[in-house]
Amino acid sequence: MNEPPLVDCHAHVWTRDMPFIDNPRHTPDYDFTAEDYLRQLDEHGVQLAVLAGASLFGDYNDYAIETLRRHRRLRGTVVVKPSVERMVLEDMKQNGVVGIRLMFRGLATLPDISGYEYRRLLRRVRDLGWHVHLHTEGARLPALIEVLESAGVTLVIDHFGTPDPRKGIECDGFRRMIRSIEKGNTWVKLSAGYRIGDTAAATYARELLRRVGPDRLLWASDSPFASFESSMSYRKAIEDFHAWVPDTLARRKIGADNPLRLYFSA
Repeated sequence: MNEPPLVDCHAHVWTRDMPFIDNPRHTPDYDFTAEDYLRQLDEHGVQLAVLAGASLFGDYNDYAIETLRRHRRLRGTVVVKPSVERMVLEDMKQNGVVGIRLMFRGLATLPDISGYEYRRLLRRVRDLGWHVHLHTEGARLPALIEVLESAGVTLVIDHFGTPDPRKGIECDGFRRMIRSIEKGNTWVKLSAGYRIGDTAAATYARELLRRVGPDRLLWASDSPFASFESSMSYRKAIEDFHAWVPDTLARRKIGADNPLRLYFSA
């Protein structure tokens, strides 16, 4: 059987002269342009991909949106303030944006997403047919999932749900994520395993496949592997995916069928 096609569901592009937020987690001193990323995709036979909103640049989505406008093989999520107007989101949608990213990992205090401004934003996301792309610590997932489920939005959770490394698959957040997947409106990315270690990533992938199967899982490279550039490569990201999901039919669902349906069907 031929190897199934791949859609990369999470990567970033930037130039070093873009405006960084105050006190970013890191400040890359190199460019990783749209052309760099597209060349990487072509070298590895990946036809389609999704750009993820990057916390380093806050709601400066300009470069990513311009990239989406020029390259229709790409889709993207954006970081926005909850006060963003509907007409701005509609313009973004016309240019290939398919969701918002709630980048909450590392925040000392989470915003109250049950308050009016976020409830209004989440309703706009739902009305546009977008999804919420959530990145946060596993321990914070239960409360956030509860609110997002109540809002009726499609939810995509980053990086295996980032379980508490001390508890792994017994983490309350991981368990709550499983229940949310079972309800049918939540997806989870098998991505950034290099940040948590090969053994942990394989364990999380195996448990997700055992508990919920491949139908709500996605694969992503997390290129260009910020802070891990010297130890990670695109080829290894693909090899990791093969190790996590050895079954070819399951890999086809996760690597092609699912992302085509979620990101490229509209």
